[in-house]
Amino acid sequence: MAKVTLVSSNKMFGGEQRVYSHDSSEVGCTMKFAIFLPQDALDGTKLPVLYWLSGLTCTELNYVQKAGGQRVAAKHNLIIVCPDTSPRGLGIEGEDDSYDFGSGAGFYLNATTDKFKKNYRMYAYVTSELPAVIHENFPTISDKQGIFGHSMGGHGALVCALKNPGLYKSVSAFAPICNPCDCPWGKKAFTGYLGTDESAWKEYDATELVRKYDGPPLDILVDQGTKDEFLEGQLYPDRLVKACSENKVPCVMRMQDGYDHSYFFISTFVEDHINHHAKYLKAY
Repeated sequence: MAKVTLVSSNKMFGGEQRVYSHDSSEVGCTMKFAIFLPQDALDGTKLPVLYWLSGLTCTELNYVQKAGGQRVAAKHNLIIVCPDTSPRGLGIEGEDDSYDFGSGAGFYLNATTDKFKKNYRMYAYVTSELPAVIHENFPTISDKQGIFGHSMGGHGALVCALKNPGLYKSVSAFAPICNPCDCPWGKKAFTGYLGTDESAWKEYDATELVRKYDGPPLDILVDQGTKDEFLEGQLYPDRLVKACSENKVPCVMRMQDGYDHSYFFISTFVEDHINHHAKYLKAY
């Protein structure tokens, strides 16, 4: 069994919000994840798991401290797991030089460039290693998983679901980077992690992936604020909607008037998203 070490635990809504650390073989360092366990999970009842992927500069704590989703998760009997956004403290040249590349900016892909390919494997970590750790150490229903996230994490959630048909029963996103192949954040990250062959970039671009998706039905929910400072030039939600329409993949894109890119926006609509996932993940 994969060993996990308890870092902190706080009682919330009848359950517990915990943080654990463990040694990751995929990224080659100690990683932390936060996990909300409803009371039934603490009593040993197996429950579905919903994974949250955070955005640039974030850690495993941003969602659990700011989004306010634990109350809704307790109501629906859902475990919520929040991993960190990158490996940490590896001493790789350049990994701490900017907010949008390296530490805190793993982009949920498996790097292939020489400098980063050994450790920056967040896609494999999120889709394979971390779920195995969770299923081994906590009472979960292993075939009932959902995934959602914000910004870079919204990109990650969409990519993980689209690249693994059937692995996740539900997916949603807040202000996701929808077409990273063609925005400054994505171009910088993809060049650094994947190299200059732009055809390889398409394997981690939700707009490109949804065009060829042919797996089980996937009901995508996206919320996007109209006052998001990154809406023009970075996020391109219209491109995702167009690609979904062309391939007949259901996608509800809700443009929320006046909301920005922050956790004030996320906390306003997080209940809607957890309710969306609960439709597909209910244990009973």
